[in-house]
Amino acid sequence: MTEPDTTAAAEPDLQLMTLDVNGEQHEVIAEARRTLVDVLRHELRLTGTHVGCEHGICGACTVLVDDRPVRACLMFAAQAEGTRIRTVESLAEETGDDGPQSRQLSDLQRAFSDHHGLQCGFCTPGFLMLAEGFLAERPWATKEEIREVVAANLCRCTSYQSIVEAIDGCATARRAAKER
Repeated sequence: MTEPDTTAAAEPDLQLMTLDVNGEQHEVIAEARRTLVDVLRHELRLTGTHVGCEHGICGACTVLVDDRPVRACLMFAAQAEGTRIRTVESLAEETGDDGPQSRQLSDLQRAFSDHHGLQCGFCTPGFLMLAEGFLAERPWATKEEIREVVAANLCRCTSYQSIVEAIDGCATARRAAKER
């Protein structure tokens, strides 16, 4: 009796994919079943996107895909091919320096800091990307609408009120800047 050939089953289904992440093209070879969050963190070393529940419930892994908030733990990396992906690393702006402070926080990141919208920071990248996508779509959002949106993500350290205040403060400042 001959042994069944198991080599094909043991080899992973590798796929070459080109991902546009934070404005840069990346060629990645990964298993077709790898999630976007795993490829971002392990292949591209963009560790600002956090892995929390891995079930799409907590929102810590939220990124923008074609400017819309997406749970990166629920999307295969291969599904993101041909889209524009933005991670929390895209928010800070280059200052032109090569030193340790070569990036400046975005207005949204500063608002989170100013309004004490973070504590341990684990959930913060997900909230930032959720808010960035939401404000791009709804710059005139009310506090009630903001409160409704942030309820989609989980934070165990701080009250959601500080997060709502931060997002509302940023939205107000952005609107004022446009009116000038």
